[in-house]
Amino acid sequence: MFHKVKSVSALPEFKLSVQFSEGVTKIYDVSPLFDKWSMFAPLKDNPELFYTVEVDVGGYGIIWGDEADISCDELWENGEVIETPFDGLMSFGDATTLWSLNESTLRKAIAYGKLVNGVDVCKFGKQWVVSMAAMIREYGNPKM
Repeated sequence: MFHKVKSVSALPEFKLSVQFSEGVTKIYDVSPLFDKWSMFAPLKDNPELFYTVEVDVGGYGIIWGDEADISCDELWENGEVIETPFDGLMSFGDATTLWSLNESTLRKAIAYGKLVNGVDVCKFGKQWVVSMAAMIREYGNPKM
């Protein structure tokens, strides 16, 4: 399964909080990379630069400008899972990407009672959020 990065935040002590599109958050420690790969040395020498981290286009990893990057697979495999109140929740956009569906399919599932509003899904403003458990129950494991 391919894991896309949804967001990243720099934390003290050269750690990153990485949220994946399937609603899992992991903490990744960048400091072991400083001695292993020279491209990460500027991050150690300039902590302000470390805080400029952002998600790469398409969510395939994270980047610091054009110099250093870390793939989503590395972040997933070597990050430490942490519990948050948002675990297992994802936007309809992320769910449709992971399951190769249209958003209209999910809206119809709500209308027909397959996905129950307030239990499986919830709308915040204009954004629908769905639980991973409900998606697996109704559509099986993600296609990606």
